[in-house]
Amino acid sequence: MTNLVTARGVSKQFGRVRAVDDISFDIGKGRIMGLIGPNGAGKTTLLKALLGLTDYDGELSVLGLDPFKQRKELMRNICFIADVAVLPRWITVSQLLDFVESVHPNFSRDKAETLLKKTKVDKRRNSRIRELSKGMVTQLHLSIIAAIDAKLLVLDEPTLGLDIIFRKEFYANLLSDYFDEERTILVTTHQVEEIENILTDIMFINEGRIILNSTMDSLADSYVELMTSGERAEKARKMGPIAEREIFGKSVMLFERPDRDRLGDLGELHTPSVADLFVAKIKGAAA
Repeated sequence: MTNLVTARGVSKQFGRVRAVDDISFDIGKGRIMGLIGPNGAGKTTLLKALLGLTDYDGELSVLGLDPFKQRKELMRNICFIADVAVLPRWITVSQLLDFVESVHPNFSRDKAETLLKKTKVDKRRNSRIRELSKGMVTQLHLSIIAAIDAKLLVLDEPTLGLDIIFRKEFYANLLSDYFDEERTILVTTHQVEEIENILTDIMFINEGRIILNSTMDSLADSYVELMTSGERAEKARKMGPIAEREIFGKSVMLFERPDRDRLGDLGELHTPSVADLFVAKIKGAAA
């Protein structure tokens, strides 16, 4: 199976609101896909469809299964992390490990124990979840997830509320302890600057529609930023940038499918960040 996720014409409507609007995409094996969108863009509804938590129109296959009709079978090979506050606050660390071991056939207690020994949670085995810091709860959650032999990991704002040190550790541990060429990660976050260096693919969603679906490698060929000023800026504007902003008295213009030879004569060329590209695309869609 080359693609772990295949969507064709997927839609979901709540009354008059079309939360997901006729979208199609693929997510391949061994990829890290970033799903980026503003609040209310349809990200959560799409994730619920992928996890079998809501029905939908269209065709959707996850690990070769219909997620809504075959959810029990599907969840044996999927892990999901939202805000870590979803862990029961009354349970102790040891009890949580016992519970996961008893209910999940693909959970390795030995691997979880090994991963926990690298964290501050190791000396807090008898502590209840509510007694741990949010950073430690995140370490615990990730240790459990990484110890489950799953083909697809779905992360929905997994580092929300964590400080920058724990956020960086989270993604570093994710790559070292979980990800390999047989596993796929789908992550949504508003802190896109922190994950763009680990992504292999990016997808922007807005008002239920996909407005960008690309590999990270191809972004550099498809988009370029030009920093310029004066008469050269006027010439560049005639070439139709999709966005423009001012930095230190200079104009920074973003071009799609650029003529690099012509633009290179008008100023400095740079590859845009995912965050800048996202803002440009969202504003362009709104316009």
